Amino acid sequence: MSMLDGLLGQLGGNVDIVNLAAKVGISPEQAEQAVQALGIAHPEPGDTAETAAASTGLSVDTMQQIIGHIGGEGSLAQFASLMKQDGGIGGMLSGLASQFLGGGKS
Repeated sequence: MSMLDGLLGQLGGNVDIVNLAAKVGISPEQAEQAVQALGIAHPEPGDTAETAAASTGLSVDTMQQIIGHIGGEGSLAQFASLMKQDGGIGGMLSGLASQFLGGGKS
């Protein structure tokens, strides 16, 4: 989870996946999926929270809470941009998948 924590840390406000999960009442794994989904959904047409909720199975309310905790739509836009700069979303997601499957070291 350190890759996402690093990106979230650049937004300020001491946001990290474990604390975010605790504040919203979901597991760290769900929080990580939610943040990734929000980063992917933000530049897409339509409502960001609804799009991310549909891809994760979490509620729109949970997604809106996460957006609030990371600093709102402005911070979400910055986060999406950081994800894109960090080797692209595909590269980031494959790196995270590698970590989850035991191939990466954190």
